[in-house]
Amino acid sequence: MLPEIATLPVQSAAPFDAPFAGELFLIARLVFGGVLAFTGINHFLDVEGMAGYAEVKGVPLPTFSVIASGVLLVFGGLGIAAGALPALAAGALAVFLLVATPMMHDFWAVPEDQQESEMTSFLKNAGLFAAALGFLALASIEWPYAIGVGLF
Repeated sequence: MLPEIATLPVQSAAPFDAPFAGELFLIARLVFGGVLAFTGINHFLDVEGMAGYAEVKGVPLPTFSVIASGVLLVFGGLGIAAGALPALAAGALAVFLLVATPMMHDFWAVPEDQQESEMTSFLKNAGLFAAALGFLALASIEWPYAIGVGLF
């Protein structure tokens, strides 16, 4: 006999009712968003170098792709950090990480002496992707300490 699996979510307290939950969520937003926004700014500080690396990796329109990904990272990072348009910010970051990670950090296709570094970057981005999905899952509820501009 198989156990019965509930299909409805468990009803519990609001997600930010626990002590310091709002403050911890703010710290998570600031760190996650800040790191990605900083990464995006770095795209603009070395467009030529990053475009060369992107070209080696087979990215189409490498210069445009570096600039576009920089815009996306800055927008998404600042959106998460500020709590502005969180669904759009988190969704854009999730899509970017899903596409860019296997393209830019293909550890299975690089020489052996580069595999460890590329795998570390791949796994880091996988963790960031998971965090972006987590923020996306919470985008439809009110975030504490947020600007509060959203699509929902």
